[in-house]
Amino acid sequence: MKTKTEKTLESNSLFELEGKPSLKKSFPIALQHLLAMIVGNTLPAIVLTGQLANTPFAISSQESLYVIQAGMFIAAIATFLQLYPVFKVGANLPVIMGVSFAYIPVLTSIGLKYGMAAVYGSQLVGGIVAFIVGMNIKKIYKYFPPMVSGTVVLTIGLSLYPVALNYMAGGNGNPNQGDLKYWAVAVLTLVVVLVCNMFAKGIVKLAAILLGIIAGYIASLALGIVNLASIGQAQWLTLPKLLPFGLDFPLDAVITMSVMFIVNSIQAVGDLSSTTAGGFNRPPSGDELEGGIKANGIASIFGSFIGGLPTATYSQNVGIVSLTKVVCKNVFKITALLICIAGFIPKFGAIMLSVPQAVIGGATVTVFAQITMSGMKLITSDEMSSRNVTIVGLGIALGMGIVQLGDQALAQFPEWFRMVFTSSPVVLATVVVFVLNILLPKKTLEEEQKERDLMDM
Repeated sequence: MKTKTEKTLESNSLFELEGKPSLKKSFPIALQHLLAMIVGNTLPAIVLTGQLANTPFAISSQESLYVIQAGMFIAAIATFLQLYPVFKVGANLPVIMGVSFAYIPVLTSIGLKYGMAAVYGSQLVGGIVAFIVGMNIKKIYKYFPPMVSGTVVLTIGLSLYPVALNYMAGGNGNPNQGDLKYWAVAVLTLVVVLVCNMFAKGIVKLAAILLGIIAGYIASLALGIVNLASIGQAQWLTLPKLLPFGLDFPLDAVITMSVMFIVNSIQAVGDLSSTTAGGFNRPPSGDELEGGIKANGIASIFGSFIGGLPTATYSQNVGIVSLTKVVCKNVFKITALLICIAGFIPKFGAIMLSVPQAVIGGATVTVFAQITMSGMKLITSDEMSSRNVTIVGLGIALGMGIVQLGDQALAQFPEWFRMVFTSSPVVLATVVVFVLNILLPKKTLEEEQKERDLMDM
């Protein structure tokens, strides 16, 4: 029986799902979740609208800014759904949602071929497909033992390392990428994060990433690599619009996007598994997986009507959960409110976006490392039989290997195959481990040892 004092302490805990910690304790961690996701949440819109520039399907600068802001609205709505489920839509887990990097190749391909209306039309259908996958995830969850879901999580972590390191060098598309100023700022940020995380205690330890970003930002200001122009140019207020670009449904675009939503739903199993493994030391329940995937589908459907791009669980924020062990929903509610504010007030988002990518890279590389180690933890919680080692090894080898190939190596494959299987190593790795786990005969370590003993007789 818990004493009254113990119950009070528990109710104020950052490390309990239903804890009620003070704003002073919650806000720094909520802010670092915001800073970890905001760049990633805006980049897909920036990349897509940039690719459409100087084409027949180009959109205006104001429309481009609106796509970014709509992404903030959708991220906030999706995160709230995950925290506070409605009619079993939502995981009831500490998860941050946002516009997904994984869709960028598909979005640009559809946008360049058909325009923005086709992007949102195919997204609408894809969201419905994701919702259906969520409804049936309990039936197929048995096909995702720790070995399979762990491989997905591990591949997610490995695939994010180039992102972090490119950020540390100044960011892709930066004409000065590789300048020693960027590396110096990134390393300073990383050192501050490590020192705070390993040597500090209390709130300083929990807010290590935020403190690293602050230190890196101050250094960036001193070195003159912070661009403040976007803050002055940004508007003060924007509101969601209904069907700002219309809807169109080309068959090949719909099929490709639907496949991507299926794959993304499987990847969500990995992120949700990583969240529960890192934050609660357990696998996710069937209800959590079902609600989480359905919420992602609903958010993407809603996004197609207001101009927000497809959403996904955010691996970098999953990594922060694994690093800090903070799982209190109140913390994530504050993050969702901040994301929503950023959606209404473009200047707020512009301030966040002024943080140089080198700083974000230095702060998040440790987060991505945590994701990788969470995946390894899940994998090794299963038996490391020769069968399982082979499946995991092949999945990672093929998934990580295919994204390293040049265009010529895959030129003979259809475009939809290249769009789906070469945009991210997670896709192929997931398919390989999923299929092989079903097809290859199950053998325990004990059974494999008996086979070797019989060969010696």
